[in-house]
Amino acid sequence: MTYKIAILGASGYTGAELVRLIATHPMMHVVALSGDRKAGMTMAEVFPFLRHLDLPVLQKIEDIDFTNVDLAFCALPHATSQAVIAALPRSLKIVDLSADFRLRDPAEYQKWYGQPHTQPELQAEAVYGLTEFYREDIRKARLVAGTGCNAAAGQFALLPLIKAGVIDLDNILIDLKAGVSGAGRSAKENLLHAELSEGTQTYSAGGKHRHLGEFDQEFSKLAGRPVQIQFTPHLLPMNRGILATVYVKGDAQAIHNTLLSRYLSEPFINVLPFGTLPSTRDVRGSNFCHLGVIGDRIAGRTVIVSVIDNLTKGSSGQALQNANLMLGVEEGTGLMLAPIFP
Repeated sequence: MTYKIAILGASGYTGAELVRLIATHPMMHVVALSGDRKAGMTMAEVFPFLRHLDLPVLQKIEDIDFTNVDLAFCALPHATSQAVIAALPRSLKIVDLSADFRLRDPAEYQKWYGQPHTQPELQAEAVYGLTEFYREDIRKARLVAGTGCNAAAGQFALLPLIKAGVIDLDNILIDLKAGVSGAGRSAKENLLHAELSEGTQTYSAGGKHRHLGEFDQEFSKLAGRPVQIQFTPHLLPMNRGILATVYVKGDAQAIHNTLLSRYLSEPFINVLPFGTLPSTRDVRGSNFCHLGVIGDRIAGRTVIVSVIDNLTKGSSGQALQNANLMLGVEEGTGLMLAPIFP
């Protein structure tokens, strides 16, 4: 069986990444692409690297016939997805890559995104899309909300440790480095090559980054009490990748054993041998997450390093992994691409 797929917001980075991945998928066929500002253009014109693929012309969302679609990926800007998804047919399965349905409490959405949530009924229906932790809920879902890329990198390192009770919940710090594609494709002065290259910078420091809402939500839910972490992201002059260095109080060997046991059967999460730390280049262009654990010189403290590709495992790859589950397809289909090296 071949499933018919629409990608809304196909002219952005995550939309293009979805096209790249689905091109290798034996059971999915893209029948509709939207890109409102580029409607009427071909994907070859917008993304020459996709020139070899036979793809539909970009359309406005309102011009798409959704009666011919089994599942839609919404790779739209934050606050846009709410109204768009509300207008789509109820029979349509949807994976949303924006932040619009990640936070279960509408008040938390307003706190972190600065505006009221306009679709609380849809919000209540949405399943959080961290695949390895919500797999069974995702299988039954109509609407799945993909995680933030930074939030995914941190949660892969910490959720098993919180559940196992092997770390101090009041002493968690994440120092995170992210590639520039995480900021999207829109033109921004601070992302010009001359502004960004040959340096690095913090952003949304001091507890202001929106992905903290996801950390608060998921860590507190699992712990059964409020958990707040320190989190500082940094922008690096590289296109793809996230490296999260996580500092915790707990026995390093116990932490490594916990992660190894939890992820032993997970095809996309690799826990490296104790004392080995990963690099973003090891996962570039892939749906893999690599985790490394090492003890600190201060007794009882541990460093965990989590790396993912922000566009793949952090966004579009995770979205495809979820879509496979929703459609009853083997979870890893279309996603076993090796990382790009060098």
